[in-house]
Amino acid sequence: MNKSIAELLKEYRLSKGLSQKALAEKLAVDARTVAKWEAGKALPSAEHLIKILELCGAYRSHSAKPQRRTPTGMQSLTKLFKIGRGPSSSHTIGPERACLAFKGRFPDADAFRVTLFGSLAKTGKGHGTDTVIQKTFAPTAAEVLFDPVKTDLPHPNTMTLTALKDGKEIGTATVLSVGGGDIVFENEPWEKPEDIYSETTFESIAALCKEQNIRLWQYVEAHENADFPAYMANIWNAMKAAIRRGLDDSGTLPGGLHVSKKAKALYNSRYIGEPDDVRENRVVCAYAYAVSEQNASGEPVVTAPTCGASGVLPAVMYYYQIKNGYSDAQILHALETAGLIGNLIKTNASISGAECGCQAEIGSACTMAAAALAELFELETEKIECAAEIAMEHHLGLTCDPIGGLVQIPCIERNAVAAMRAINAVNISGFLWDTRKISLDRVIETMRETGLDLSEPYKETSQGGLAKIKL
Repeated sequence: MNKSIAELLKEYRLSKGLSQKALAEKLAVDARTVAKWEAGKALPSAEHLIKILELCGAYRSHSAKPQRRTPTGMQSLTKLFKIGRGPSSSHTIGPERACLAFKGRFPDADAFRVTLFGSLAKTGKGHGTDTVIQKTFAPTAAEVLFDPVKTDLPHPNTMTLTALKDGKEIGTATVLSVGGGDIVFENEPWEKPEDIYSETTFESIAALCKEQNIRLWQYVEAHENADFPAYMANIWNAMKAAIRRGLDDSGTLPGGLHVSKKAKALYNSRYIGEPDDVRENRVVCAYAYAVSEQNASGEPVVTAPTCGASGVLPAVMYYYQIKNGYSDAQILHALETAGLIGNLIKTNASISGAECGCQAEIGSACTMAAAALAELFELETEKIECAAEIAMEHHLGLTCDPIGGLVQIPCIERNAVAAMRAINAVNISGFLWDTRKISLDRVIETMRETGLDLSEPYKETSQGGLAKIKL
């Protein structure tokens, strides 16, 4: 027991790049005590043992148990669906928005310095965060520093921005890239976007829809403003454009892994006598690959709900529009339903891979796509919920482990698999909806709890899982 605790403590300290003194401060002891524990020369007290296990992610005390969120409302779907350049909403769109805002505050600066922490530091190179930052500040010079060691962060995606003039600091700010391209300036007055939806659970929304005899998309349109239909039409056009560009594209993805673009070849790989189900899987996957490869190339995509998961929802919608001849108006209604589900996940759990792993990105995208397809089929609200619940349930615990920190392996393939899983979830829901035992709300909450339980290497740090493979 003594040896295992010693090893656990040392492994944790080294993985975080901490000195014995720094770790001692975290545990409220002196450095000599930590040295003795690591050497196996002394046993920690019961109180310190719990602290050590909690710190290493091996134990969570009752007092540390995550509390269920109690949000008071939800924002417009325009805050969920955004058009931006990949490969990551939190690593490229968020930092770009932060730099633009900061640049506007200090127009007289002759240089900028940006320090990236947490996940931004660990996978920023692979995600092109430094490139986006320098392009945004151009022609003004911008130095980008990476600090993967600092741990006491307000969010896994934290960055500090400093404005310089004549070599002296004239302003600084800490910015959190909280997922989906959203940013928050820490310790500053922040005008939170208006909550336009008072309901924050699927149960309450479903009850209201039943009472008013309306569908989920009608509930959405009743709360959004007059410009919303045009906004969503633009979103759908951007999704289709990304698919079409991807199907025409070829070559190799940037980043150094030398991954070949596969969407075009996959789409054109028609077999004589190909069964319908095989063709469906191939074409849906080709569409998902098309968008995901565009994202990995830094081209415009729609956050659905993130850049890394941007291929799932468009692939399913585009396939069924072509297959069954659904109008754009019908697709928009389905997208509105998908957005409502994504909003519930964003509000009650997370859509950030850095916060809750890939379950928050691909899992959320699959859930949204399942709900959208169920709406396209005009299924009852109960069946829409069932399809969404199945989709999320079978992504619980999915880790974020991009090889080389690039949104390529396994990210692109996960988009394709999730698109097919969304279709399967809808098919199954028609048979299981009246016997299910778990609500969508409960599965969303479980996703959040699971995300909090995931250790740091599995949350977009490129340190665990498949990310440990060197190619």
